[in-house]
Amino acid sequence: MRVMLAEDATLLRTGLVLLLEEEGHEVPAAVGDGDALVAAVRAAAEAGAAPDVVVVDVRMPPTHTDEGLRAALTIRTEWPTVGVLVLSQYVEKSYATQLITSGQEGFGYLLKDRVMRVEEFLEALERVGAGGVAFDPDVVRQLLARTTHTDPLSKLTPREQDVLAKMAEGHNNRGIAEKLYISQSAVEKHVYAIFDKLSLPDDPGYNRRSLAIATYLTN
Repeated sequence: MRVMLAEDATLLRTGLVLLLEEEGHEVPAAVGDGDALVAAVRAAAEAGAAPDVVVVDVRMPPTHTDEGLRAALTIRTEWPTVGVLVLSQYVEKSYATQLITSGQEGFGYLLKDRVMRVEEFLEALERVGAGGVAFDPDVVRQLLARTTHTDPLSKLTPREQDVLAKMAEGHNNRGIAEKLYISQSAVEKHVYAIFDKLSLPDDPGYNRRSLAIATYLTN
């Protein structure tokens, strides 16, 4: 894949470039702020070589607040086929909830510690590049902790909660089965039970998977 990076920590940025190139990916741009990333994507897109994925830190110069997220939103608006993998030092709960419940594809949110687990980082990157979603298990866990008092959660069995947590991370049924060491048919049964217990409409105009995650995280 063609991957562009925006990370203001030089050591981490350099390490990511080396890792990605060793894995056979092309890294045409690695920059230190959000504006430079948007400019790099624009130039590449105009040349007919837009990246498949951008990896962007949340907090970068000049204010170290939400520059990376604003760059990510600009990229998704102007080039919706470009996958975006957001990195953060801490769980930015409001932003993470918005991303997880947005229903968008080709999007991911990882804590920076996850980058050190190379296989997990590369798996998330490839999933986002293929148009899927990838959310850090620790992010999902912290968000779910806020909802343990809600009625929707109390209706689910512990195994159903495990399945829904993996859904929120972006795994499909096959991936959930592999992660939880159960059969894919068992996962499918749990998923349908979740839909039923959360009273989600079986309507082609709705994505019940996204609605399940949104209900779980925002109640």
